[in-house]
Amino acid sequence: MLLDKLKGIEDRYAEINQELMEVGENYQRAADLGRERADLEPYIKKANAYRKALKSLEEAKALQNGDDPELAELAAMELTELETEIPQLELAIKTLLIPKDPRDKRNVIMEIRAGTGGDEAGIFASDLYRMYNRFADTLGWKSEMLSLNETGVGGFKEVSFLIKGNGAFSKLKFESGVHRVQRVPITESQGRIHTSTATVAVLAEVDDVEINIPDRDIKMDVYKSAGAGGQSVQKNSTAVRLTHLPTGMVVQCQDERSQLQNRQRAMSIMKARLYELEEAKRRAKIEENRRSQIGTGERSEKIRTYNYPQSRVTDHRINMSSHNLPVVMDGDIGEFIEELTTRDEAERLAAAGFDK
Repeated sequence: MLLDKLKGIEDRYAEINQELMEVGENYQRAADLGRERADLEPYIKKANAYRKALKSLEEAKALQNGDDPELAELAAMELTELETEIPQLELAIKTLLIPKDPRDKRNVIMEIRAGTGGDEAGIFASDLYRMYNRFADTLGWKSEMLSLNETGVGGFKEVSFLIKGNGAFSKLKFESGVHRVQRVPITESQGRIHTSTATVAVLAEVDDVEINIPDRDIKMDVYKSAGAGGQSVQKNSTAVRLTHLPTGMVVQCQDERSQLQNRQRAMSIMKARLYELEEAKRRAKIEENRRSQIGTGERSEKIRTYNYPQSRVTDHRINMSSHNLPVVMDGDIGEFIEELTTRDEAERLAAAGFDK
């Protein structure tokens, strides 16, 4: 029975409530217990609602088979409502029970890089950067630049930025992959449509305690910051390039005023990338029979096409299109994210042995 799967959670919830009454002046422990109880409350609410609905179902069936025609008619009406409510509650409980991504509530580091297409690819990368920043604005999230390498014609070779907001990773993790644009570049004199690409990687921000990088594994180079076109913008060597020797991973930051600040920025990006590598390995072991492109930063396939002549945006993973491209580029990507979340939920339900 579905409720049997919730028994351990309900027992723990009761234990927490009991301990909170006995915790006294241990405020740290009380705070920890309070957070744990808040995490369990959605399960308890759904379990109580489900029990109530099942009890109502039994009572309605008894009344429907009784001798009172008027009560039987009322019971039939209630049964119709319960036949809709109960499956919805079951699905909600199953969704709560499937394993959660521990990174979902975290802030994200997004990295956008120009791909094929020259200057136009760089301009498209800057367009995507603006799109994600506008999306963050609509949710009240904050964006913070980490590193920027401009092309000199209004585009970005690559940009790294932090988006701070509760649940940021849970929504933006679906954006990892190759984004393709089809349009007439501003540099095209013949009016021909070009196809260009940019890659997007979405990394969960990592706490220092979660991943430790020994100093011996890091090589640091410092150099003078350079602006668009390569011109020097600082006399002092404040830009930092970090190389993770075991993997060969390189991270560069030059936008802060001091060498220390740039090193801190670069380390935060490196830690997020290394954490993502470990997460990818862990998921591969757990889900060998399920290929997941969500949150892995894969760039092997295009995930979305932005077709300007047709004012159409198509997400190829869910075969969904929007025919209002200007609105999408202004940050309205919620519809795509909702559909991708629904698909991911269905796949996780199936993987957990539940039928949606």
